[in-house]
Amino acid sequence: MVREDFKDNEYIDKLVEELNASGANVVVGTLDNLINWSRANSLWPLCFGTSCCAIEFMHLGAARHDMARFGFEVTRNSPRQADLLMVNGTITYRMAPVLMRLYEQMAEPKYVIATGSCNISGGPFKGSHCVVQGLDKILPVDVFIPGCPPRPEAMYYGMMQLQRKIKLQRYFGDVNRQEKLKDFLAEHPEEKEAMK
Repeated sequence: MVREDFKDNEYIDKLVEELNASGANVVVGTLDNLINWSRANSLWPLCFGTSCCAIEFMHLGAARHDMARFGFEVTRNSPRQADLLMVNGTITYRMAPVLMRLYEQMAEPKYVIATGSCNISGGPFKGSHCVVQGLDKILPVDVFIPGCPPRPEAMYYGMMQLQRKIKLQRYFGDVNRQEKLKDFLAEHPEEKEAMK
């Protein structure tokens, strides 16, 4: 896709300005580009599917929506082999500790995509006492894919946005996302208490 086809170019442009402001060595910059290109085009997702969004994710592997064309082909069943956590469906507080454990078992750098309105804001369960009202309250989320459930094309768009984000990161010097889960949960104490 060309740059104009994406709708969130302001965010990416801001990242580029921040990276260019500090300057980069030519050799290190070229190695960064090579490593990030290879990482962005070989994402191995771990699908954590609990409801209807997981069914839509299954369509991505079918012949009509062949995800091998985009570099997401190798879906993993173990968090130790995956670098993308694709959360599809409703997350309850009882399930949240399991999801957080899977996230902690993934190797760095790791990324999270929240799929569907249940993950973004609670969806039809908004205000429910047992449903997490947004995945970003318990895990650091990189990309949100709206919809109830989102179509496979929307999932591809969100995954390609993540690829664009990975290609802009620095592999050397600025190790990607070393934000620890404890620090993240310290910013959201109300969610930590609800999971006890």
